[in-house]
Amino acid sequence: MTQRTPLVETFLQNAGWSDATRKLLAGDASNRRYDRLRRTNGETAILMDAPPDRGEDVRPFFQVAEHLTANNLSAPQIYHIDSDHGLLLIEDLGDALFARLMATDPAQEHPLYRAATDVLVQLHAAPLPDLPICDADWLTEMAAPAFDFYAPDSGQGPNVAFAQAFHPLATALDAAPKVVILRDYHAENLLWLPQRAGAARVGLLDFQDALLGHPAYDLVSILQDARRDVSRVTEAKIIDYYLAQTGQDETAFRHAYALLGTQRNLRILGIFARLCLRDGKPHYVDLIPRVWQHLQHNLRHPALSTVADSIAGALPHPTPDFLEHLKSQCASTPTPS
Repeated sequence: MTQRTPLVETFLQNAGWSDATRKLLAGDASNRRYDRLRRTNGETAILMDAPPDRGEDVRPFFQVAEHLTANNLSAPQIYHIDSDHGLLLIEDLGDALFARLMATDPAQEHPLYRAATDVLVQLHAAPLPDLPICDADWLTEMAAPAFDFYAPDSGQGPNVAFAQAFHPLATALDAAPKVVILRDYHAENLLWLPQRAGAARVGLLDFQDALLGHPAYDLVSILQDARRDVSRVTEAKIIDYYLAQTGQDETAFRHAYALLGTQRNLRILGIFARLCLRDGKPHYVDLIPRVWQHLQHNLRHPALSTVADSIAGALPHPTPDFLEHLKSQCASTPTPS
């Protein structure tokens, strides 16, 4: 029993689910917890427990879910909400995660990613909700964990040099039309719902941090996945498919894709290191080599030569010795008060 147990029990009673059994479904890199509730008649729902005192807020999830469902996309329905205490009861979209399906049958990779791209095409054509903007300042600031945690001994020089090289390129993207970016758009947050039609066949999870940003952002997120290998052939074909569906300028889009891929993978390097050093989650270190490969791939784009030069030598290569050193310091960095 925890301090939140009485709150959860009251919430479930008010929602009419107090008689359901509970089973832990998942936790994630945040402080959220998910439980599957099951009634005796077989009906299920998902309890999201997102403690406000640990920095969580369920209101953005509710807001973005409403926008997605209004545009015929499959976000979970919201059955009951207590925003003051960080509790949501939502639709159970099942267990057919893209990552699991592709692990069982690799031949599904291309069709599933194509379906996920159809979601982005439909989402990017929808009217914009009121969300914060992902602009050059935000992108630059959000890359800081790479220098603060992955390379904490490098000092402020590399961070400043990166910002000076990256920010002008990111500023050029600010003029591009904005779309909703879900940010954690990858194979472990997407569910296959074959009984539905069109883009609604893809169930959507973990979108509470959505912003308004460049259309390439979520395509980078799903095709340069930190948790699973996506073949370069699939990556190229899906980018071509997105461009064909949207009519975007290819040169400009590929430039933006590489730039945003650089930023995103730098940030993930830092986040994964932080999850180990500060939060005691060393298994994220095992994902770093894949993220490093994505970063190097993006930095080879000719338009990013100044960015590549700015961080050359500043970030350690993820050798086995370096990764073991990171793990040896697990939870050695205090959590800020």
